[in-house]
Amino acid sequence: MTKILLKIIAFLPLPLIHGLGIFIGGISYLTDRKFARRIRNNLHKSKLASKTRSHAKLVRLSTKEIGKGMLETFAIWVKSERSVLKWVKRCEGWHYVEEALLQKKGIIFMTPHLGCYEITARYYASKHPMTILYTPARKSWLGDIMESGRQRSKTTLAPANLSGVRALLKTLRKGNAVGILPDQVPDLGDGTWATYFGEPAYSMTLVSKLVETTGATVLLAYGERLPWGRGFVIHIEPLTTETTPQDINNAIEHLVRKKPEQYLWSYRRFKHPQLAREKRVKINAEN
Repeated sequence: MTKILLKIIAFLPLPLIHGLGIFIGGISYLTDRKFARRIRNNLHKSKLASKTRSHAKLVRLSTKEIGKGMLETFAIWVKSERSVLKWVKRCEGWHYVEEALLQKKGIIFMTPHLGCYEITARYYASKHPMTILYTPARKSWLGDIMESGRQRSKTTLAPANLSGVRALLKTLRKGNAVGILPDQVPDLGDGTWATYFGEPAYSMTLVSKLVETTGATVLLAYGERLPWGRGFVIHIEPLTTETTPQDINNAIEHLVRKKPEQYLWSYRRFKHPQLAREKRVKINAEN
């Protein structure tokens, strides 16, 4: 039933999708204590709003944007490429892509959990081949929608494991592009500790290793969500620093500060990977 309902919602106009998303975000905040607490705590750690009133306003705005993101993601997975691309009003920084393609060493798109991160890959893959690193969904029905929705046009999915990393290397060596969520918490042993908004955060080392091996160009990308369901603006810019985990965290933080309300503050960015792994083992044992 949920799957059918989401598909129906996906074919609504974007203003209605975002309107429903605002409602769902608000309901989720009021009914899900963990969800609400995580948003408040993460925003508190970020120190983006020093005053109580400013903090409360940013929490409200963030909750609305998270709700929009939930529904627009399903819509992007379900709708045709032609329909989705109509939502992209413009792309700023595409010349960086063209310059990188001429070098034929591959492109690493770092797309953090900012704005609409699904639409950036759909936009690029409508023009050129792309391999995306992803973590399979725990629920089978959700995984089916996600995988079928992402494997469109010239997109290939690579699971977040050793075989997936090999697929990324193969893609880059062909001079093609890969997409990575650089602010995703890696498993213990696959990352290192670095600061993020002044807080310790376990951070991936994958991008650094890929660049060292292939010499690929690293580009930052995010899809800014326009108000009132007017669509999206894709922003692309080069990483102008080194590719150490700290440099990458600093670059992501710089992007987030441009549109802090559109960052996914409900994501457990500051979790300890060991604790997360132990919890998964416990859940699997109980099942």
